[in-house]
Amino acid sequence: MALLTLAPTTPVSSGEIGTIDVQRADEVDRRHQRVAEYLAASGHDALLLTLPHNFAWMTAGGEGTRPGSEEMVAALFITADARVVLAGSVDSGQLFDCELHGLGFQLKERPWHEPRTVLLEDLCRGRHVASDSGLFGTDNIEEHLVDCRTPLAQRDWPLLRNLGRVVTHAVEATARTFQQGETEAEVAGQLAHRLLKHEITPVRLQVMAGGQGHRYRHWGYGNDRIERTCVLSAVGRQHGLHLGITRTVTFGQPTKAIKDTHHLAAIVQTTGMFFSQVGWTVSDTWDRMARIYEKYGAPDGWRQADQAEGMGYRIGEFPVVPGGRTRLRSGTAMFWHPSVRTAAVGDTILVRKQGFELLTSSENWPELTIEVKGTKIRRPNLLIRAAATDRRSK
Repeated sequence: MALLTLAPTTPVSSGEIGTIDVQRADEVDRRHQRVAEYLAASGHDALLLTLPHNFAWMTAGGEGTRPGSEEMVAALFITADARVVLAGSVDSGQLFDCELHGLGFQLKERPWHEPRTVLLEDLCRGRHVASDSGLFGTDNIEEHLVDCRTPLAQRDWPLLRNLGRVVTHAVEATARTFQQGETEAEVAGQLAHRLLKHEITPVRLQVMAGGQGHRYRHWGYGNDRIERTCVLSAVGRQHGLHLGITRTVTFGQPTKAIKDTHHLAAIVQTTGMFFSQVGWTVSDTWDRMARIYEKYGAPDGWRQADQAEGMGYRIGEFPVVPGGRTRLRSGTAMFWHPSVRTAAVGDTILVRKQGFELLTSSENWPELTIEVKGTKIRRPNLLIRAAATDRRSK
């Protein structure tokens, strides 16, 4: 087991010479310094990171998983003076060429046929080590690491904005183009294709035909055919960051019940987003949102499903629940996705001092206006497409 710093080998062509992202390298240095300060204050010798969201945070967007899966192939061992990647010989080259080039990481590797856990345990033995998992008797500090990952650093903001544009386009383009009568699974495949071709990992996909969302709020997709209404929702990941969006399409004119429930869901969502303000606690925001359910005669409506969650390097960075004590700061990302019976809406925002920034702005999508505290806010409405009977009559 040798410790080395990977140096670039002689490239076959100039096209193989990797360029160094100086801003990203500086961000990794900043995050390392934050860890070093924690280690000094807590009396730990090192920090062991084995979970994908913490690998992504520490590397400012690197993926420590095997491509196409959630299987971790690397861990990080951070001391005050060094940041070391722990990996097998099969994966180390790809990690440093594609994920960690020029970021100042060192490597400890094992042959692929030897368990990586042996390497991790060897490093932890005889040291006072903190971790995100509690492995090998280490001190689990995952709750503290949430405070490191949130709010997002300013370097993450443009990455999240770009992710928002692409995921929004993927969901809305799928909603505009899939055919009436296709199954939920077929539409989910179209949506996944649109994400994957932009190197965005589909972390969560929901395609809910008819009243599926009323019965199962966390339904994914199945073999039901889409005949009248469909809710499409996606959470995508790129550069370690997550973002979600939900849209609804109907074939033919929606019933009054569908329009009313969608409108109520939009009011609840807009209220939650509007009151996601810097310095407020989750509880402060929740109380304003819950009053909308009361005002519209459904005081227990929020009990049917989760309403929102903190987003970033992990889905659910913090819960949005009654009495939530998380304090919102500038750069906090939130996915607001309330549902009312069969209706569901969803958008991701960035909490800012001047008010929330919408990261999932629609492209050529029907809108409605919601007024909150005298402020008129444009929100996505139902997309109404011609039903098969309507097309035949023409």
